[in-house]
Amino acid sequence: MDAAIEELLKEVASYDKKADLALIEKAYNFAKKAHEGQKRTSGMDFIEHPVGVTMILAELRLDTATICAGLLHDVLEDAGIPLDMLKKEFGEEIAGLVDAETKTSKVTFESAEDYTAENWRKILLATTKDVRVILVKLADRLHNMRTLKYFREEKHLSIAKETMEIYVPIAHKLGLYSLKGELE
Repeated sequence: MDAAIEELLKEVASYDKKADLALIEKAYNFAKKAHEGQKRTSGMDFIEHPVGVTMILAELRLDTATICAGLLHDVLEDAGIPLDMLKKEFGEEIAGLVDAETKTSKVTFESAEDYTAENWRKILLATTKDVRVILVKLADRLHNMRTLKYFREEKHLSIAKETMEIYVPIAHKLGLYSLKGELE
């Protein structure tokens, strides 16, 4: 077993005695296989990103389904895994969380005037029926901020600006002050 998944399972087991650790390990192995050969901008294996996202979710003491969704959050968009396969392997709840998180990444605006931080926040909060989707999104953004040094300088600025305008207010609204503080 990889050290990354061992650490994650240990963390989850420390706060959730009923956690389905076998399902979490299955999600990790599925994501690792789906992202095989993919690299992040940093040159690290892609799987390190979902694991990083999921460790943030574990620090928030989230349930098994959310932990699995964190591990799987990029498999539809970045690895081309069909939603039906995800449903078959992990069930409606986990597949639904992953699908909803993926859909929030695909929201588009008709004009530049329509794209404002406030509109994006409103759309994200209004279209998300399950707060766990927003939590995965926030953890994803926080992990991206932690690895910002690997992006080009101009990308730093746009990611940081978007984080301050969109994600920090959402974290504040949800009462996630430690997450908000780190995002800032």
